[in-house]
Amino acid sequence: MTSPIVRFAPSPTGRLHIGNARPALLNYLYARAHNGRFVLRFDDTDVARSSEEFAQAIEVDLAWLGVAPDMTLRQSQRVALYESAAAALREAGRLYPCYETAEELEKRRKLQQARGQPPIYDRAALRLSAEERARLEREGRRPHWRFRLEPGVVEWRDLVRGDCAIDCASLSDPVLLREDGSFLYTLPSVVDDIDLCITHVIRGEDHVTNTAVQIRLFQALAPGRHPPVFAHHNLLVGSGGEALSKRSGALSIGALREEGYEALAVAALAVLTGSSDSVHPIRSLDELAKEFDLAHLSRNAARFDPADLRPLTHRTLARLDYEDMRERLEAHEIVGFKAEPFWRAARGNLSAFSDVLDWWRVVEGEIAPRREDEELLAAALASLPREPWDETTWSAWTAGLKAKTGRKGKALFHPLRLALTGAENGPELSLLLPLIGHARAAARLAGG
Repeated sequence: MTSPIVRFAPSPTGRLHIGNARPALLNYLYARAHNGRFVLRFDDTDVARSSEEFAQAIEVDLAWLGVAPDMTLRQSQRVALYESAAAALREAGRLYPCYETAEELEKRRKLQQARGQPPIYDRAALRLSAEERARLEREGRRPHWRFRLEPGVVEWRDLVRGDCAIDCASLSDPVLLREDGSFLYTLPSVVDDIDLCITHVIRGEDHVTNTAVQIRLFQALAPGRHPPVFAHHNLLVGSGGEALSKRSGALSIGALREEGYEALAVAALAVLTGSSDSVHPIRSLDELAKEFDLAHLSRNAARFDPADLRPLTHRTLARLDYEDMRERLEAHEIVGFKAEPFWRAARGNLSAFSDVLDWWRVVEGEIAPRREDEELLAAALASLPREPWDETTWSAWTAGLKAKTGRKGKALFHPLRLALTGAENGPELSLLLPLIGHARAAARLAGG
């Protein structure tokens, strides 16, 4: 197998949400798993709706998820390529002008449906004479341009859905150019796939029907070359089965980031939901790439429940080693010889990464005093061992306290935890006590 070249092609008309982050991740993981290349291509030929602000936000969101493109380009800067392709199709008689208005086409579709006929364009424009076309243009009509599909059945082997076939007789000739001369999605997409030598097109199952059209267009523009391999994955829907929309802002990547969820947790849930592989925490996208297989995807819609992200974020953080987190900890000035043992102590007690700040304050800062059982705390202070301390200090100290005071279980440990950390629960005190150190521990036991 040659190294694949894949692409993610968002329209910069809204924020990236979890539904369209899924194909971005699937393409990126496929490229990583097979030593391929990942192209980020902005489909921004719809100038009225596309925005540079949204394009930049998509790049930020992908970077947060860990998706690093090998190449980034914008279709708005490649229009000359599309115009050349359109000219070649006109010359070959495969692109023809149509003058019907949207209202006329809708009326025709309703009439076909009333007669029990499929609502397929009848190619009436091909029957217009030169004089009739000239008359329509004198009346102020400007044509849109349709690609004339060759008859027959288009077949392909889909990496997710298996053998697929679509009869072109069931399809309307697609419109490639609008009346104002701007391009719809189809022609620029195929031209770019040819020009960039895209080998695999991994996208949502809502594009299955488009595939037959794009294969026919590929064959017309690049005769003798093989079209890309296609893989149409199941779609993510909301927890209630509702469709996801980038325009609503629901489940946008930016919103999930602001909620404090881990990027690796978001990626794992987006990719593994709707797969035969169980959703589980990952340490890196490379780890996920090695184990994920497109063939494991279900044919059913995949329900994405954001309620699963908090526990998955907790489990993800608990798996990450200090080296995975060093830069993020340093950004919060968690540095020095305590940083690594601190991370090992705290990582299993984090609902979000920001919780480390609270636990670092326990180790290095001031906490609100919480006192329970003054007699026990006085005895604890009196028997506090001298340093150096290690992970055995806690058990030796509390064993002596138990023998001295007769307290055990919660009656022994709870007052000590409250005094030393100010919290009801938290990291193992055998790990935390050496980091707190003798001076702070003694001050807290004394009520200082």
